[in-house]
Amino acid sequence: MSFTNPDLDTIRALLERVETIAVVGLSPKPNRPSHQVASALQSFGYRIVPVRPAVDRVLGERAFADLREVPGRIDLVDVFRAPKYVDAIVDTCLDLELPAIWLQDGVVNVPAAERALAGGMTVVMDRCIYRDYMQLFPGR
Repeated sequence: MSFTNPDLDTIRALLERVETIAVVGLSPKPNRPSHQVASALQSFGYRIVPVRPAVDRVLGERAFADLREVPGRIDLVDVFRAPKYVDAIVDTCLDLELPAIWLQDGVVNVPAAERALAGGMTVVMDRCIYRDYMQLFPGR
């Protein structure tokens, strides 16, 4: 089986229904892509939950060391980690029965993506959520 991203209509529907995004690997440094993307997502109205060990707060939100520690509902997990860490992240997402995972540009792990799909998750891989949002919702 070869992984194929959802079509743009499916991605649009995902971004329309999502409210809370857990950002795994969210850096507290404003010059980092994870910080810039999460800040933009926050400005679009999404609730951002930073998931990064050894950090108390990022973008004004309480940070958690692990997805398992996040209270409440998570609609989407946005991953800014190296591909070698994605297997464990997908395992956690499947254990928690989370509905969707987005692997940012350059984060490619086809076996993990296929496992997530087989587990019922919506999976987007090697795409930028910010860039897709700007393309799908111009003028918002």
